[in-house]
Amino acid sequence: MSGLVIAMLLAQLDNMIVAPALPTIVGDLGGLEHLSWVTTGYILATTVATPIWGKLGDLFGRRITFVSAVALFLVGSMLCGMAQNMAELIAFRAVQGLGAGGLMVGVLSIIGEMIPPTDRSKYQGVMMAVMPVAMIGGPLIGGFITDHLDWRWAFYVNLPLGLVTLVVSWITLARLPRGTGRARIDWFGTALLTVWITSLVLIATWGGTQYDWDSPQILGLAALTVAGLVAFIVVERRQAEPIMPLHIFANRNFVLAGGIAFISGFALFGAIGYLPQYQQFVQGASATNSGLLLMPLMAAVMVVSIAAGQIIGRTGKYRIFPIVGSALVATGMFLFATVDTGTSQTATALYMVVLGAGMGCLMQTSTLIAQNSLELRDIGAGTGASTFLRNMGSSLGVSILGAIYTHHLTASLTESAAGGTGSGPGEIASMTPAMLKSMPEAVRHAFQQAVTDGISHLFLWGSMVAAAGIVVALFIRQVALRGSKPAAKPEPALSDAN
Repeated sequence: MSGLVIAMLLAQLDNMIVAPALPTIVGDLGGLEHLSWVTTGYILATTVATPIWGKLGDLFGRRITFVSAVALFLVGSMLCGMAQNMAELIAFRAVQGLGAGGLMVGVLSIIGEMIPPTDRSKYQGVMMAVMPVAMIGGPLIGGFITDHLDWRWAFYVNLPLGLVTLVVSWITLARLPRGTGRARIDWFGTALLTVWITSLVLIATWGGTQYDWDSPQILGLAALTVAGLVAFIVVERRQAEPIMPLHIFANRNFVLAGGIAFISGFALFGAIGYLPQYQQFVQGASATNSGLLLMPLMAAVMVVSIAAGQIIGRTGKYRIFPIVGSALVATGMFLFATVDTGTSQTATALYMVVLGAGMGCLMQTSTLIAQNSLELRDIGAGTGASTFLRNMGSSLGVSILGAIYTHHLTASLTESAAGGTGSGPGEIASMTPAMLKSMPEAVRHAFQQAVTDGISHLFLWGSMVAAAGIVVALFIRQVALRGSKPAAKPEPALSDAN
């Protein structure tokens, strides 16, 4: 557990450290239109890599695959710190993401292999509590680095902690099974998975912004997405060692838990990724203070996650948590959709508590339900698939919500510039919070109003997606948690349940 806790801390710190630095990074490297790709590139690579790492862990053992993922993550971190332009940064973030895909699925799979379901919620509750600790410490560290050092140290700071993770994990995970070592890697399935996911994210990113929805580029990507998905399903059904075993999707609770994971990933990264924009540009917070202002969100996630883990461990009842959590997430995001340029930090803190409480109910529960629905031999692949769905939700959430934010921000600034009161679109890409403070009052007000318009529309759409989680959660069935005997039969398939 000591090795896993450090690894989870490493995985979660990265995005949290980078978020407060994004306004400064964009101002330094330029390219506001590519802002979402700093996060999307990372999450997209993580999404593609997650089921691969999960399957490799099943085949070759958790220890070697987990340590390899940590090493790749560190290489990506070092390269990100050396980036000279936005294109390089996005590419190196993708390298980071390939390693990060093995961190999360590795931690959850190792816990799934070591701990029986009746006790797993307690351990996962502690592990999920590490995430808010990282989320609280990450923005503080990232803000401090941005204000007092250079934003590149937001990536270099991963290196010492990563080296500790490598050493501790290699020592403490020595007794884990080594795996069979005899495997046929599903490279064709992996390639098809990469194709259709990338095409889908490009549609979400470019549709209605860079290209019209009925343009040849978007229609071509849509056709490629459908063809890639169909081909992926056909190939996976015929593979002896598929990268994503399709039979796990025959279980209703697993599918529903995956849906909850998808929606929660969509909501969380929308909140974390873009709230610092509002806090720094509109509420006037420094990068460090914007990290502090996220503490109500993270504290609520931590407290509720630990409490939910304890309650589930004692009672074995978990169905209520996805329902309540989805309702709280939808409510919290809708509250953020009502912000304006005069909304106080106290009000946004209360909104964060609501959103964080919802996330605390969802994050570990979705993984627990998914793992409890599978046999032990499918834990790695199943955890990888569940994490894949959460990451895919994050990829689409960042892309779609980022496109909405950028569209409304640019449209508002263009309108104000036409009236002679604001800055033109050419000035947006290089705007930083420090530069904004030196602008004339009219320009400053126009820019703040534009950011607020983007944020409110972003969260309005996010709240509608989160509301769909309530419907999904209502169909989850309460199935008894399996005890310490891992050979217990999983929940009936869809055809049997009907």
